[in-house]
Amino acid sequence: MQLNLITNNDDTQIVSYKLARIIFAETDALSLQIVEAMASMINNIHIKYDKSFESIAKDNDLFECLNSKSSRNKNLNVAANDRKFQMCLRVVQTMMRGNLQDTVFGATKFHHANIIPQWAMSRGYISECEDILFYL
Repeated sequence: MQLNLITNNDDTQIVSYKLARIIFAETDALSLQIVEAMASMINNIHIKYDKSFESIAKDNDLFECLNSKSSRNKNLNVAANDRKFQMCLRVVQTMMRGNLQDTVFGATKFHHANIIPQWAMSRGYISECEDILFYL
């Protein structure tokens, strides 16, 4: 049996899959609402700080799932044909085309409700969705 390496030269598609995997890993794709909220936050970072989607997808200070010691890290390996992952991918593609409404009121930071990072101690969150709190 011969294995063939599948490659993709479309950078936009590669980045959209990376971001969709991150959103899936961080939200468990519990609902369309939380997936759209996380994508909105990513888009806010892209706009406010003029960061590329590629650099956002590599930001392990922002996304816990990118840390190999995180329990969320294993969720990055979701199958591409998983129904919930496909929802994440559709939302990311909508966001990257500029057609996703901001559902988190300009937020550029987040954390899960069960962990309160030091930076969040002196701030009030501006949006809450499922178990995720969003901040400016």
